[in-house]
Amino acid sequence: MALLMIDLHTHSLFSDGDLIPSELIRRFETLGYTAVAITDHSDSSTLDFLIPRIVQVAKDLNTSQSVKVIPGVELTHIPPGLIDSLVRKARELGAELVIIHGETIVEPVAPGTNRAGLEAGVDILSHPGLITIEEVNLAVEKGVFLEISGRKGHSFTNGHVARLANEVGARLVLNSDAHSPGDFMTEELARGVVEGSGLPSGSLSILLSNARLLLEKKGYHL
Repeated sequence: MALLMIDLHTHSLFSDGDLIPSELIRRFETLGYTAVAITDHSDSSTLDFLIPRIVQVAKDLNTSQSVKVIPGVELTHIPPGLIDSLVRKARELGAELVIIHGETIVEPVAPGTNRAGLEAGVDILSHPGLITIEEVNLAVEKGVFLEISGRKGHSFTNGHVARLANEVGARLVLNSDAHSPGDFMTEELARGVVEGSGLPSGSLSILLSNARLLLEKKGYHL
């Protein structure tokens, strides 16, 4: 039986993705996805421009396509001391899913970003790199979901993230962090990424259930 596929971390040409939002969503629709969040990279220079446009296109597409589109944002390379205020501003502007660009080991993300994002109560800490056990416990306390990433490079630490999350009961979600069509995950590939992170066979359905739970908290019922 096919799973209800969900991806809560994707990018359009409003940041560094290749596709306009309509094509992005249409391509996910052809793969049988149930819900997709558009979470373009942003900081204080583009937040006011980006989020209202993603909110509008999500509203338009949700009247005409089978994929539920969630307007979001990925706050990226934000100095840790500014994260809390930008998370609040993003929500005020209409972002229903706020992601923080975590401390992946392949980019020069400022130390302290993971903790600042968790303390600000973002929805997802994406590709959190060599996250500490203290930070994973904070994710549990704050109700923040941790990402298992399908993206090259960012996926290098999936095993570490999965192991610590299992130790303390943090919720995991699987996302593609898609920037182009070649990044989209079929169910088969998604299953491989999840099991490749060291999680047991059958765990993909658990991670997708976590994604549905997160969307239900936002008022979406799939």
